[in-house]
Amino acid sequence: MRAPKLAALELRRFGRGRMPRAALVALLLLPLLYGALYLWSFWDPYGRLDRIPVALVNNDKGAPSEGGRLAAGDEIAGRLLDSKVFDWHEVSTAEAGRGLEDGTYYLSLTMPADFSERIASSGGGSPETGALQVRTNDANNYIVGQISRTVFAEVRSAASTKASRGFLDRIFINFSGLHDATAKAAKGAGDLESGITKAKKGSKDLADGLKDAKAGSGKLSGGVVKLNKGAGDLETGSRQVADGTQQLADKVNTVASDVRPFLKDNGKAIGDTARLVSDSSKAVRDNLDLLAKAAPTASAAAHTASDDLADVYRLRCEQQPLPDSAVCPELKRARTAAADVADVSDDVQALVDDQNGDLTKLRSQLATLQKQADALAKRSPHLDTDLESAVKKINALNTGAHKVAKGADALHTGLGTAKTGAGDLDSGIKKLRTGATNLDSGLHRLGDGSADLTQGLHDGVGKIPDYDKDDRDARTGVMADPVRLASSSLHAAPNYGTGFAPYFIPLSLWVGAMVAYMLIQPLNRRALSAGAPAWRIAFAGWLPVAGIGLAQVGALMAVLHWRLGLQMAHAAGTIAFLALVTCCFAAIVQWLNARFGAAGRILVLAMLMLQLTSAGGTYPVQTSPGFFGAIHPYLPMTYVVNGLRRLVTGGGLGPVWQASAVLLAFTAGALALTALAARRKQVWTLDRLHPELSL
Repeated sequence: MRAPKLAALELRRFGRGRMPRAALVALLLLPLLYGALYLWSFWDPYGRLDRIPVALVNNDKGAPSEGGRLAAGDEIAGRLLDSKVFDWHEVSTAEAGRGLEDGTYYLSLTMPADFSERIASSGGGSPETGALQVRTNDANNYIVGQISRTVFAEVRSAASTKASRGFLDRIFINFSGLHDATAKAAKGAGDLESGITKAKKGSKDLADGLKDAKAGSGKLSGGVVKLNKGAGDLETGSRQVADGTQQLADKVNTVASDVRPFLKDNGKAIGDTARLVSDSSKAVRDNLDLLAKAAPTASAAAHTASDDLADVYRLRCEQQPLPDSAVCPELKRARTAAADVADVSDDVQALVDDQNGDLTKLRSQLATLQKQADALAKRSPHLDTDLESAVKKINALNTGAHKVAKGADALHTGLGTAKTGAGDLDSGIKKLRTGATNLDSGLHRLGDGSADLTQGLHDGVGKIPDYDKDDRDARTGVMADPVRLASSSLHAAPNYGTGFAPYFIPLSLWVGAMVAYMLIQPLNRRALSAGAPAWRIAFAGWLPVAGIGLAQVGALMAVLHWRLGLQMAHAAGTIAFLALVTCCFAAIVQWLNARFGAAGRILVLAMLMLQLTSAGGTYPVQTSPGFFGAIHPYLPMTYVVNGLRRLVTGGGLGPVWQASAVLLAFTAGALALTALAARRKQVWTLDRLHPELSL
């Protein structure tokens, strides 16, 4: 009998009663329990996260921040409640802890009391990070904890980005403020440079003027020294003259009766004394003229120098926004010294002015004294004859001499003060000249430095960025989140179920073939007894299960496509490939049952477990222990999973053709081994009559 007829006879057994027919229907629908039911249970779990109850605890008290008050906890809580990512429940810390423990909530998210304060600290001196506190309980559900880590990583990233944007925005605002301040400083430096240029001209004029003033003050000091010496000589001489005239007058008045003999004997001495008085009077008159002539010139020069230096100090140090701390103190001391010199010159001039009347009288008296002395000297040889007239003249001379002595004493005292002042004036003008020279040199260096400063500040203004609001928003957005993950999938699975379909579909088909050979004999006993060819017996046992497998494929894919919504990139190719898969699985399960009998059913289950753990249907096989990676290339479900992924989600079909070749090889090999087992079964042995194990 041919193999198809033998297969048909095997299937007819299921039509002889209700139970066999029910068993056949159950056999056809069995893959739905493993394929459709499993996939349906977690077809799109991420799309239903809003049904997972989660506790939200907002203990944040807020914090003051620039431009207002920061309430980061309220903002994040509002966004989470609006996002519908989870079924959020705002509760207290105690309620969240109890709910997480008893399973009311799968996890909790807590924003601590200082959450906003820590975020706001990024702009202060002691920045701190804000911590979102997530608690899970794996005793409730481990997978929810894994999902929450992904979700809350995005929440943390969004909160960190917002805090960074605020901090960076303040930095860019400070850049703008620095730009404006530097621009003002550059303008001020330009004004300083202009003022220094003017000050350099003034300092040069001052140095030149002080040079002339120094020459005049030197002459003044020398003249005053000469005057003082002359006044000293005048004082001494006038005192001597006064003493002599006093003695003369005393003698004349006391020994008038003896005058004639005395005059006759002392005529020459009287003449010499008169000539001495005449010469002294002339010297004093000459020195008085020199003092009166030099004093006004020296006073005017001192005042000119003082005024010039005061103008330089006012322009350089009082009217500048940024006075030079190195130059201004020295310039101020120079200005003060010049003013002191001017005051001394005023004192000398005042002395001359105040005593001008006395000096005039003194000059007149000296002239008179000189004339009288000359006349006395001329008349001295004849004094004895002119005794009466001489006595009168001597008394007048004595009176005048005392007046001259008194005036000379006052003049010498005043010229001593003038000498000291003139010396101080000359020394001060010398220092002023040195300071003015140093000032002029310093101003030249300062001018060069201010020019460099101005240029540097202008260059700095161009280099310091000045951002408006749009620029700040754009730049803070980039710097707060400088790296974005541009993720894309070449052949994206629309949901969780589609991604796992290539794993659960072959699982259900393997289980279908395994159960089918629990109801159908792997080798037809009638054919074995009749001595039919072994290959025919093998085909006769394979064809019924392969046919049932094709029906299982049709039922399973119809439910997955039209009921669950599975979309396949290559629908026809998927169906054809699954037909090959179910035929291959049927051949392998048939051989295990035919070769090992009752123990073969255990081997079928064991092989299923090995394939499920090494096929890489959930996690990449590289993440599994080495044993599973070692057997991965040698099991058919590995190639089935790889091929179905390309047929369902898209991509190159190279793995599909490779899997088809591998499945054809497994099918042919399994059928050949089944035929070999059939040949062995045609020989009866004691083991077949009394098997050690039967199921």
